[in-house]
Amino acid sequence: MNIKNIITGVVFLLGAIFVNAQETLPIYSDYLSDNVYLVHPAAAGIGNCGKIRFTARNQWSGVTDAPSLQTLSFHTRVGEKSAVGGILFNDKNGFHSQQGIIGTYAYHIELGRIDDVNLLSFGLSVMLVQNSIDESTFVIPDPVITQIIQSRNYVNADFGMAYHNKGFFSYFTAKNLLLSARNLYDDDYESLNLRRYLVTAGYYFNWDKIQFEPSVMMQFVERTGEKFADFNAKVYKRFDNAQVWAGVSYRQGFDGNNIEELRYISPIVGVNYKRFMVGYTYTKQTGDFLFDDAGYHQLSLGFNLFCKEPRGAGCPNINNSF
Repeated sequence: MNIKNIITGVVFLLGAIFVNAQETLPIYSDYLSDNVYLVHPAAAGIGNCGKIRFTARNQWSGVTDAPSLQTLSFHTRVGEKSAVGGILFNDKNGFHSQQGIIGTYAYHIELGRIDDVNLLSFGLSVMLVQNSIDESTFVIPDPVITQIIQSRNYVNADFGMAYHNKGFFSYFTAKNLLLSARNLYDDDYESLNLRRYLVTAGYYFNWDKIQFEPSVMMQFVERTGEKFADFNAKVYKRFDNAQVWAGVSYRQGFDGNNIEELRYISPIVGVNYKRFMVGYTYTKQTGDFLFDDAGYHQLSLGFNLFCKEPRGAGCPNINNSF
């Protein structure tokens, strides 16, 4: 067996692991680019503007067929209390890929005066996902390898809640509620438990010349027992028609497994000019076990529409001034 076949076999083996654990929309730090809706359905239409957001993420720079992700999302209020949203995503990882479409309905309940921010929210997302593996270029003689593109479709759902009170914000989301995903390598196509639970909490300090927003997001994966935490901090500076912001996110695993103890640090910078948003995130993996020494790059673009006047105090996800 030549070196090309050996490399292909290793990639195929790793791919089997990735597909077995692959779940709907991956959770990175892109939610910090004014895009909380990507991970929490209750954030749909929660602010004073409808939002269009595009993100493109490239991992392991310089590596052929490295993981990449693109998302296009939109959400807005419909009436006083209801909101709708949608996400298209394309996630590619070597020979494996998944494409999906997500639709969201959210409902927001005002608990205080209309000029205050005291808001309880609920959101439900339903998604259709196609998982694929491209075996057409494999050259290893093995009856398991069909040398065709295998695909499986499945439906899943997320449910979430949120509570905002002035500068305080919190979210809870249960992701992948339906056991409908299938393992492409299992002849019986057994259902995979992809359930993941997310809790986010933070506070927005609004001072005269500068604003500061610390937050934390905890994740728990039911099937594997994995636990993660993102520790985030963002700083904002307002100008006449713009807002400049910068921040950092640190992700740490807490389950005692060397692989899962990988640590990631992600500095992020961005600017809001009138109704436009541009953000850039660089993620660097740290720790003793490294997949690759290269960084991960992500670009986020956005546009706000259907904007209303800001009301009361609230985090930028609630009030956008431009």
